[in-house]
Amino acid sequence: MEFKDYYAILGVSPDASEEEIKRAFRRLALKYHPDRNPGDKAAEEKFKEINEAYQVLGDPEKRARYDQLRASYEQWRQAGMPGGFDWSQWFTTPGGVRVEFRDLDDLFGGVGGFSEFFRRLFGFAPGEEEGLWGFGEPFVQAEPRTRHTRRRRPAFEHPITISLHEAYHGTTRHIEINGRRLEVKIPPGARTGTRVRLRRVIPLEDGSLADLYLVVNVAPDPRFEREGDDLYTEVPVDLFTAVLGGEVRVPTLKGDVYLRIPPGTQCGQTFRLRGRGMPRLKQPNQYGDLYVRIKVLIPKDLTSEERKLFQQLASLRQQSVRT
Repeated sequence: MEFKDYYAILGVSPDASEEEIKRAFRRLALKYHPDRNPGDKAAEEKFKEINEAYQVLGDPEKRARYDQLRASYEQWRQAGMPGGFDWSQWFTTPGGVRVEFRDLDDLFGGVGGFSEFFRRLFGFAPGEEEGLWGFGEPFVQAEPRTRHTRRRRPAFEHPITISLHEAYHGTTRHIEINGRRLEVKIPPGARTGTRVRLRRVIPLEDGSLADLYLVVNVAPDPRFEREGDDLYTEVPVDLFTAVLGGEVRVPTLKGDVYLRIPPGTQCGQTFRLRGRGMPRLKQPNQYGDLYVRIKVLIPKDLTSEERKLFQQLASLRQQSVRT
């Protein structure tokens, strides 16, 4: 079994803050995203590895469990003890309800799937298919008690992770309960915290059936930030287009579009694309907006001729200002 150093993968220290981890993830994910590296298998593997590291370090509970394993592993490695590291105390096997991804390649934009280390540390049995998870402890929904109300039956929660692309278009998961397979639809516009209810599917000891709630977690996307139903993205623009005006290509979750920017566009200036954000949950025909922040790229490594031209331009500009 190969130990995964998720801190090294993201290039952060073990005491890095949540914000530092998020920034490192976004920087690396943008660099190795398949859209920027079409056909590059090495970049795909790196992108998948980065996503896996963030799935652990970006989740406080997973990070705490991983840190405990990491400390134990480092202690064993530094001690130089004979024999292999004892993984048995860290790896668990799930049971009960199993949640299966319909298409693992949808999870991270075409390069889904987790390493054996991740699968076994967070609940996969050795050799078990990716995407199969156990369900959590039951909970009882609280409600005011009166003489005429009956105690609510227990229910179960199970977390699932979907990509922002899946949250935009909607997606499907398959549930296997005692050999019975159920198809569950995650609606367009789902966000982190959205709960999808399956009525009376978990058998209880008394013969009754409990509800199962799939609690959605939308994985970060390196291209977009989400605030409610609105999306934010940053688009690089060369200096000449910013000065003279022109068109820039903007990524959206329905494909690229072209945005016309006026002459004199400033770095950090934001443009609004109406209806290019996320669909509204339960109102899939209505959409939020996409806000495009402009990042002006300053040319580097100027040739001597280019430098002279810029100097002439600066001189002309100074004369114009004085006049």
